Amino acid sequence: MNTLYFDHNASTPVLPRARDALLLALDEGFGNPGAPHAYGRRAKAFVEVARGQVASLLGAAPDEIVFTGGATESSNLALRGTALLAGVPWLTLLTSAVEHPATVEPAKVLQRQGATWIRLPTTAAGTVDEAAGLEAIGALQGPAIVSLILAQNETGVIQPVARLAAAAREKGAVVHVDAAQAVGKIPVSVEALGADLLSVAGHKLYAPKGVGALYVRRGTRIAPLVVGAGHEGGLRPGTENVSSIAALGAACALAAEDLEREAARQRALRDRLEMHLATGGFVVHGAGSERLPNTTNGRFPGARGGALLDAVPAIAATTGSACHAGEEQPSAVLTAMGLAAEEALGAIRLSLGRGTTEADVDRAAAALVAAAARLSAGC
Repeated sequence: MNTLYFDHNASTPVLPRARDALLLALDEGFGNPGAPHAYGRRAKAFVEVARGQVASLLGAAPDEIVFTGGATESSNLALRGTALLAGVPWLTLLTSAVEHPATVEPAKVLQRQGATWIRLPTTAAGTVDEAAGLEAIGALQGPAIVSLILAQNETGVIQPVARLAAAAREKGAVVHVDAAQAVGKIPVSVEALGADLLSVAGHKLYAPKGVGALYVRRGTRIAPLVVGAGHEGGLRPGTENVSSIAALGAACALAAEDLEREAARQRALRDRLEMHLATGGFVVHGAGSERLPNTTNGRFPGARGGALLDAVPAIAATTGSACHAGEEQPSAVLTAMGLAAEEALGAIRLSLGRGTTEADVDRAAAALVAAAARLSAGC
């Protein structure tokens, strides 16, 4: 296809190294990892190598990694599994106003079950209001979970997780970090963040879809959401997806090798893209904040995001809005940042990846600027 792929925050292609690991595990790791014979031991070896690779990227111990079906499952397990032991009606859950649905929807479930859910306001720069967060954390009483996204999936804005987590842990709260968009793009250290629980998505860092991980700090009490045999420390029953787990491990190993170099390359491309887009009046959302090196979210005044992307079918990207029954709805993330609904409806998100080149950036920018000019002129 000649389409330029600028939607790496939605999903990434599977890296050759990850694909090779997957195929090798399919061929040689077909045994059940729980079986005591040679075939089972071979399958288990693939899983444990991957566990070490994921742990190494996060600065964790291998026995603190639980493999799941993806970051949504990881976040559900983190929030609802912690709540099961804490006692939901007495629980306080504190999040930002710019969380991913993988956090928002479990929070709604817990709220319906009686938990108190506090959503922290967001600044115009796209970061959680730190002063409000510290005040809310200081007022916590009883069992509590503080769950924060590390890198916002739409804007790429990086949140002040470590400072809020330190305050939360002093109050005895459990800290969960949704790092799905961050792992593999920026350094993520569970110790530096102060995370008790941390969610990882395989398909955001060049592993297949349908595999992820949850970091569980030693000593953190959490209950399984699904019961069965004792797989994954009893937290995620069911025979492990050995081949996809092996691919996730390989992707994490590669990320650990060249994280800083690749981040710098993508940041330079992102800045080049924004420079070209600015010639057409492009306004970057969260421009004053630290952001993921690969992500830009913004708008051309006078152009709807959906119409703009429809006008440039050679570019695969997304808008900052969702469509429900044919009607566009402004992004809740952008409106939480203070954008008017009409401004939010103009948003597009462009997310770069390992395969993005300068030529791709230049071609995409030229096409978007030209299309925005036509739309703004009513052509």
